[in-house]
Amino acid sequence: MGIDPKGQIIIVEIKVSQTDLLGDSKWRDYLDFCDRFYWGLPPALDRAVLDGGDFRPDRCGVIVADGYDAEIIRPATTHALAAARRRVEVERLARAALRRQLVAADPSCATWGHPDSGGL
Repeated sequence: MGIDPKGQIIIVEIKVSQTDLLGDSKWRDYLDFCDRFYWGLPPALDRAVLDGGDFRPDRCGVIVADGYDAEIIRPATTHALAAARRRVEVERLARAALRRQLVAADPSCATWGHPDSGGL
């Protein structure tokens, strides 16, 4: 999940195998939380299945990436979030990023905000 230069929320659902791709049904729920949605796939994965209706080719873009490079094979269409939803999601993403950065700098911060910690 990320924010592009225009402030749009982008989600990239990374799949590493055909089984991983076909076995996931929760991705449809993510569409309500982003302006653009992409599948992130390795080069060897057969992308033909993504052209079908179940995978929403009208809405979902495709990024192919390996350990060295990535390329947008099919751009995702933009479906603008409502302003209130965008604000909530940007704040949630900012909090998660800050939490990860704090824990990376000081692992003892990992319990902050946990119901049993008495902290933030």
